Amino acid sequence: MSAAAEILVPGKAGEGEALVLTAPISFWGGVDPRTGRIADVRHPQHGEVIAGRVLFLPGTIGSSSASAVLMELVHNGRAPAALVLHEPDAILLLGLIVAREMGWETPIAVRLGRGTFDAYRGGAVSVGADGAVTVAI
Repeated sequence: MSAAAEILVPGKAGEGEALVLTAPISFWGGVDPRTGRIADVRHPQHGEVIAGRVLFLPGTIGSSSASAVLMELVHNGRAPAALVLHEPDAILLLGLIVAREMGWETPIAVRLGRGTFDAYRGGAVSVGADGAVTVAI
């Protein structure tokens, strides 16, 4: 299965196991920037690692520090392989933009309808530089 997604922030094409979050997440305090692990004990996917995976985000819980956490994840080599968002989050995506301006390699971020997220759950997913989101069958 493949879908054309809207590119929100260009970056390196990525592939990895899909991690489809079932609830919005706050990156500030919700994700450990040193390990890439979901640290929020109240989040349904607590303990899962986002590093190296294609991260499907149904939403984010705001904090102006989310961009700094995502930038730290990139700098520490613990960022997702790609980010797939239901709705753009300017504050979160700013972290990718600043990391790219720092000269760091950043993952691509795309927008895809939330109703399609379940089709990717648990699969090996690739997100191309052109925004194509593909799951291996």
